[in-house]
Amino acid sequence: MFSGGDYPECARWLWNVAGAHAKRESPRVEAVVDTAGAREGVSFGLQLRLGEALAPRAPLELTFEDVREGRGRIEWCQALAGRVRGQARELLAAERRTA
Repeated sequence: MFSGGDYPECARWLWNVAGAHAKRESPRVEAVVDTAGAREGVSFGLQLRLGEALAPRAPLELTFEDVREGRGRIEWCQALAGRVRGQARELLAAERRTA
């Protein structure tokens, strides 16, 4: 596992990891990592998208420091994967309810 890294590197890592775990629930689910505005260099907003629909919850708010340090710890990565997969399942369930 990799810990450390600059802000853009951590953003790419978060997008890749979240996307990979979301796609385990459905290949149609995509990760969206918000780094704009007040978040730039400080935090990330992580949300999942299915087509045009975003996950029903507010974005997961992750600080840059948490991601930078956490990506080197297996327990932290497993917890993140669980949260992402849970949101992916919620997003898919919401799609089924509206279909």
